[in-house]
Amino acid sequence: MEIIDGNQVAAEIVAELKAEVAGTAGRKPCIALVRVGDDPASISYVKKKEKTAADIGIESRLIFPPVTITQDELCALIDTLNADATVDGILVQSPLPKGINEVAVFRRIAAEKDVDGFHTLNLGKLAQEDETGFVACTPAGIMELLQRAKVSLSGKHVVVLGRSLIVGKPAALLAVQRKQWANATVTICHSQTKDLPAITRQADVLIAAIGKAEFVTADMVKPGVVVIDVGVNRVPDATKKTGYRLTGDVHFPSVSPLCAKITPVPGGVGPMTVAMLMKNTVKAFRQNRAS
Repeated sequence: MEIIDGNQVAAEIVAELKAEVAGTAGRKPCIALVRVGDDPASISYVKKKEKTAADIGIESRLIFPPVTITQDELCALIDTLNADATVDGILVQSPLPKGINEVAVFRRIAAEKDVDGFHTLNLGKLAQEDETGFVACTPAGIMELLQRAKVSLSGKHVVVLGRSLIVGKPAALLAVQRKQWANATVTICHSQTKDLPAITRQADVLIAAIGKAEFVTADMVKPGVVVIDVGVNRVPDATKKTGYRLTGDVHFPSVSPLCAKITPVPGGVGPMTVAMLMKNTVKAFRQNRAS
């Protein structure tokens, strides 16, 4: 059993981007980070993105509107950033306060600056295998992990647990693409799937993104499977100073001995999401300069 180290791969990507940005003349890539309110998790996520951007040489513009901002005011702010030629990427940190339509906000971001990959146009480009679009960062990170771990999906059965627009659907679309590292046969499972263990046991590669702590158990996988655990769940644990521990959607102690390769939680897919956000930002910068 081999652990796929997301921290190491993310560090490699950051180093590659740093070298690329250092070699550019003129202004550097710029990402606008919009965080509404003071949600503790959002504060932490934005700080991590800001730090990674700084490590690479990407400029961060931090914008912190008050939690009282209205939908119209937030959309007007996005319109201003859309019109600013020196801003290459825009990220609006979720969750947003109640009363604000997140989907409408994400769609307001210009598709060419949508480095989170949530815009309808970018999802359409992904379906059409148009590489000028942006892929959501977590599924893009999953595919990067698999490639760098030398896991070819060609002819393999990939089972995706979860059908969200953020992970499940884009991951399935990436795995099925007509590309050397893809070409998989893909099954998407969800809460209404019947006899789920019978399907997951067929998986050569299992992507668990269902959002339920330690949901995948040993009886749900076959020996030699590659498991990508996307879940990040807080489980009460009195032995921890925080009062909880982080666990994935996979019961690691029982499943890992059966795996050829597996990602841990934490330290697997998580670090890749920020790295791929930065990769998208540099791509947006390149495309912005070429237009």
